[in-house]
Amino acid sequence: MSRHVAIVTDSTAYLPARTMERHGITAVPLTVVLGDRALEEGTEISTRSLAQALQKRRPVTTSRPGPEVFAETYRRAAEAGATGIVSLHLSAELSGTYDAAVVAAREAPVPVRVVDTGMIAMALGFCALAAAEAAETGGSVDEAVTAAEKRAVGTAAYFYVDTLDYLRRGGRIGAAQALLGSALAMKPLLQLTDGRIEPLEKVRTASKAIARLEEIAAERAGAADVDIAVHHLAAPERASALADRLKARVTGLTELHVSEVGAVIGAHTGPGLLGVVVSAR
Repeated sequence: MSRHVAIVTDSTAYLPARTMERHGITAVPLTVVLGDRALEEGTEISTRSLAQALQKRRPVTTSRPGPEVFAETYRRAAEAGATGIVSLHLSAELSGTYDAAVVAAREAPVPVRVVDTGMIAMALGFCALAAAEAAETGGSVDEAVTAAEKRAVGTAAYFYVDTLDYLRRGGRIGAAQALLGSALAMKPLLQLTDGRIEPLEKVRTASKAIARLEEIAAERAGAADVDIAVHHLAAPERASALADRLKARVTGLTELHVSEVGAVIGAHTGPGLLGVVVSAR
């Protein structure tokens, strides 16, 4: 990465550790509150522990990082030689993380551009990668931000959940409230639209919903050069099978990532989640 432009994101980007290390990307952790314990995503709580807690209906909530955490991250980046920082975060419609970063940026020792990508999971991760790649080639802060924003425009995220109950309980369901009530017996497909979780379709069985998720992702990809991420929570076989089918179906596929989401997204979607992110290069 450029020594002059540092790239910061948050733990919901779910970038592979090796990818973050290779591109010099720093991720600030969000927090999962399990009962009376506050645990950092990625280091202090596993997805297995989260899934078990959810299945036992234990109280689980999430919390943004405090401004002081961002302030420390920005300070360390400046001490390492950065003269500017691009800080890219999950949708401000879903979390106060962006707001905390903005507060910290005001007192940072070097200029910080904080970006609400409107994304989450690898939809956010692809934006961070685009910014890092721009910085690696000597790009300025403005050029790195432009690269991330361009990537966001070409990125779509779709997902299937076994039930809307977790999203309803976490208050993250937005207009998908229309799917509640009798629709809780349906298998919902959702999408990320303008930074919010919105209903896409209702399907009567899990197998039909997953087949439809595949079809929607393939249609979005078309013949363009795209990167795809398949996410899951406690559903590795489903995710692997879906990834294999997309690999065979999407002719312009450049990179394919398969990963389990972390505890923050998992807390709001529940076990059985399948997500597909399609990002045009």
